[in-house]
Amino acid sequence: MTSYQTKSGLSVHPMLVDFVEREALPGLKITAEQFWAGFAAMLAEHVPTNARLLAKRDELQGQIDDWHRRYGPVSSNPQGYEFFLRDIGYLVDEPGDFSIETLGLDPEISSLCGPQLVVPVSNARYALNAANARWGSLYDALYGTDVISRDGDLAPGQGYNAARGAAVVARAAQFLDEAFPLAAGSHKDVTGYHVVKNGETRMLAVDTHAGRTGLRDPSAFVGYGGTEENGEIVLRHNGLHAILVIAPKTPIGAAHAAGLSDVIVEAALTTIQDCEDSVAAVDAEDKVGVYRNWLGLMNGSLQDTFEKGGKSVTRTLKNDRSYKDVDGQPLTLKGRSLLLVRNVGHLMTTDAVLLDGKPVGEGLMDAALTALCALHDKGNNSRTGAIYVVKPKMHGPEEVAFACAIFSSVEKFLDLAPNTIKIGIMDEERRTSANLKAAIYQARARVFFINTGFLDRTGDEIHTSMEAGAVLRKDEIKGERWIASYEDRNVLIGLACGFSGKAQIGKGMWARPDDMAAMMDAKIGHPNSGANTAWVPSPTAATLHALHYHQVDVFEAQKRRHNQPLPPLSDLFSMPVQVPYSLSRDEITRELENNAQGILGYVVRWVQQGVGCSKVPDINNVGLMEDRATCRISSQAVANWLRHGLVSRDEVTSVFERMAAVVDAQNAGDPIYRPMAENYQSVAFQAALDLALHGADQPSGYTEPLLHAARRKVKAREAGKLAQ
Repeated sequence: MTSYQTKSGLSVHPMLVDFVEREALPGLKITAEQFWAGFAAMLAEHVPTNARLLAKRDELQGQIDDWHRRYGPVSSNPQGYEFFLRDIGYLVDEPGDFSIETLGLDPEISSLCGPQLVVPVSNARYALNAANARWGSLYDALYGTDVISRDGDLAPGQGYNAARGAAVVARAAQFLDEAFPLAAGSHKDVTGYHVVKNGETRMLAVDTHAGRTGLRDPSAFVGYGGTEENGEIVLRHNGLHAILVIAPKTPIGAAHAAGLSDVIVEAALTTIQDCEDSVAAVDAEDKVGVYRNWLGLMNGSLQDTFEKGGKSVTRTLKNDRSYKDVDGQPLTLKGRSLLLVRNVGHLMTTDAVLLDGKPVGEGLMDAALTALCALHDKGNNSRTGAIYVVKPKMHGPEEVAFACAIFSSVEKFLDLAPNTIKIGIMDEERRTSANLKAAIYQARARVFFINTGFLDRTGDEIHTSMEAGAVLRKDEIKGERWIASYEDRNVLIGLACGFSGKAQIGKGMWARPDDMAAMMDAKIGHPNSGANTAWVPSPTAATLHALHYHQVDVFEAQKRRHNQPLPPLSDLFSMPVQVPYSLSRDEITRELENNAQGILGYVVRWVQQGVGCSKVPDINNVGLMEDRATCRISSQAVANWLRHGLVSRDEVTSVFERMAAVVDAQNAGDPIYRPMAENYQSVAFQAALDLALHGADQPSGYTEPLLHAARRKVKAREAGKLAQ
């Protein structure tokens, strides 16, 4: 039994008390008494509203289920469906035209466009890697991925492959020709880069086989470091920097006529340090670990020591980069990605804090604790003093307004200026995307981004339309008109609300981290669509995706899109259902196996090891980044087919048992992995199966309630063994 401590009428887990009073508060002007009193008042004010909003979700879903049972899929009566949604309050009146009013945003949010990382803040190594991913080696990113062909002479091999290295240098020269073209000739023919005086300033002179030239746009040269002939040359295009590393005595530089040993590109401008979908935090111990890492990122103290290549490596946060500008004056470039923090949504509760003996909303605790930790940022993260909170899984404008009210309460008891806490609206739930303009209006004074979370959005679409009929296979859903409408509406509504040049319009994740060539072909569509940023799964992916923001001027793309017609709600609600008997038994079994394998592969590591985000091989052994959003899709898809008779309960169970052996084999190299096929009664296997068998009954189709319960059961058993 935990001995809770009483703080301003709250019962607080001692681990959380210790963290707040011994780690988070020291160095701040806020006393422990002030914090706990303010936190208690905030909870007393907002816990009842939180409960009411969750009850409204259930009420609306029940009414929508009844409508579908009576009238079938939306396609049978689209106008009637839209009228019905307005009648029950699911759709609200749209506000008149307005422009967002958010002030005090950093340039990485308002005026710069580039990749965005999402990383579990619970993993210190990953959190540090992402924070340090502001800059990435283009040579390393190209050499280590399939962007450079791996066929024939270009296969990586055991040691350094000179032919592959030459292909990397050629591809980097192509990038330089596109972003920083020479007045004459190509970067592939350069024999020397020289910083030379030009009156009172300096310019970049470039020697080629054909003679001396310079940049077509001389203003793209903005600084230099080291000596003027042997160091680093700083270039800028579309607001993003690239650094030419001149080091002729290094192995790579010695092979280049100009001594160019690398091209360092500005990559992950922003990073979401995630407390939510990629994290498995189920109790006070886990939550304190999450908050401790976020605090370390804010005060600069976070570090992690690990073994790499047989050596002990300690990773810390990188410092800013120092150069001289063209006038010889100091030029400082930020060394780290601008860090945002994603709180959990409104659904889950936590027994880390009890109000009147009951667990409180975990999102309420996240708001208070992540903001408290962010007070330790003295300008190393946000130069403006802003605190950037990404808020996921909100259903409609009323819940966005509730989040803003929570942040306002936190600002008051932490003595922050109004609207210091900015809100990023994840446009990932159906009721939010259908009412996006009204949702933005509710947050108009503090919104800093909108982002399409198409994975959760798909899961919510399936759950909302659970009773309409059998859904399409997952790969077929991706090509449907409602997805294109959803993505277009997000950009066009954001532009109509004045986001351009003020705030971010973002797009979702590339889920195949090993398929970088395919990412380079596909993900340029995001900046072309007018999105300021898009999610990538790794620092390497950020380095590569950064090239797209040199190829595309996002603000020009936004100008082209500004007056395009908005897809109607009828498109947004147009997801079709399966035509009866359109699939063979083999097709049904194959889809069921694919979903079961994905659920099992993700859930087993979540429950057994507390890993919230995994690269899980799919049924074809293609590694996919899985988190709770992807698990939500798979579990809802199986639950839907079960509901409509495409599969039976026994068939689902049989397939899960068969696929458990596949997942076991895929994890055979993990020494702490416990096979599921040897024990179908294991907590992990049963949790995965329950997500499918009982998915239709889960609130909004979320996976958290079942996963949290299973993980807590495993942790309790492990604690019991240790106590014996």
